[in-house]
Amino acid sequence: MARTRRVTVSTDVHGHTAGWAEAEPAPPPSAPDPTAAAFFDVDNTMMQGASIYWFARGLAARNYFTTTDLARFAWQQLRFRLLAREHAGDMSQARDAALAFIEGWRVDDMERLAQEIFDEMMAPRIWVGTRQLAQRHLDAGERVWLVSAAPVEIGRVIASRLGLTGAIGTVAEVVDGAYTGRLAGDLMHGPAKAEAVTQLAAVEGLDLTRCAAYSDSANDLPLLSTVGRPVAVNPDGALLRRAREHGWEVCDFRTGRRAVKIAVPSTAVAGALVGAVSAGLALHRRRRPG
Repeated sequence: MARTRRVTVSTDVHGHTAGWAEAEPAPPPSAPDPTAAAFFDVDNTMMQGASIYWFARGLAARNYFTTTDLARFAWQQLRFRLLAREHAGDMSQARDAALAFIEGWRVDDMERLAQEIFDEMMAPRIWVGTRQLAQRHLDAGERVWLVSAAPVEIGRVIASRLGLTGAIGTVAEVVDGAYTGRLAGDLMHGPAKAEAVTQLAAVEGLDLTRCAAYSDSANDLPLLSTVGRPVAVNPDGALLRRAREHGWEVCDFRTGRRAVKIAVPSTAVAGALVGAVSAGLALHRRRRPG
C-alpha cells in the first residue's frame, strides 16, 4: 500500500488548513511501538463534511437519483444539526433504511463507484492538517485505522487512497457477492465505535492505553475515552468543553468562516445521514450498476 508524503501545514494550502492547537502532538518514539495505533473518525475530522453526503453527490451526478432528492437530503442534515440532538426514533429509522438502496448491487460495482467518487468529490476535501497527524503515526511505525458510520466500502477506499492501514465502518450483508439490502449488525456509531476498536485491539495485540483517537464530535466520546490519547479535531462545542475539562489535545484546522460552513453535515448525525440518503435512493432509483 502506498505511503502518503509528509505535508507541512500552512495558511497557504487550500485556504482551510490554518488553525490552532491547544497542545502540540507528541513527538514520535525513537523506536516503533507495535502495541500503539491511531484511530481517526472521518466526517469533519479527516475530511470536510460527511463522506456519505459526498458519495450521494457523486451518485446524483451519475443520475442514480435526482438533484431534488439531494437538496431534500441536505436540508434534513441542516435541520438535524440545528436541533443539535438525536432521537432514538431517528436512529432506529436510520438503521432500518441504511444501505437498503444497494439491494442487488454487486460489491465490486459499489467499490468502483466509491473509488470514482472519492477521487472526484472527497479527495479535495481531506483536511491537510489531519492527514499530517495520521502520517506522523505512520512515520512512527504505527498502524492507522479510520472509524466511521459510513459504509465500510467508502472507508476502505479513503484509507487506501491515503495510505492508511484500513477502515472500520457500517457493514452491509452480502450473499454471493451482492448486497441483500440489510445491515450485518448495527450502524458504526457512538458506542459501537468503541466496541469495534476494543475488539480490533484484542485481535491485533494493541494496548489501548498507548493508542490515540481523533474525532470532531461528542458522539465519539465513548471512542475517545477508550484510548490513552484522545484528540479533539475541529471539535463541536460539547467535545471542546469536554476536551478542555480533561486536558485533551485540541486541534482545529478551520478558519472561522469556513468552520461555520463545514459544520453541516457532521458526524453528529452520521446515522441519520446513512438513513436519509438510503431512503432517497431507494425511492428514486434510476438504474443499478450493470
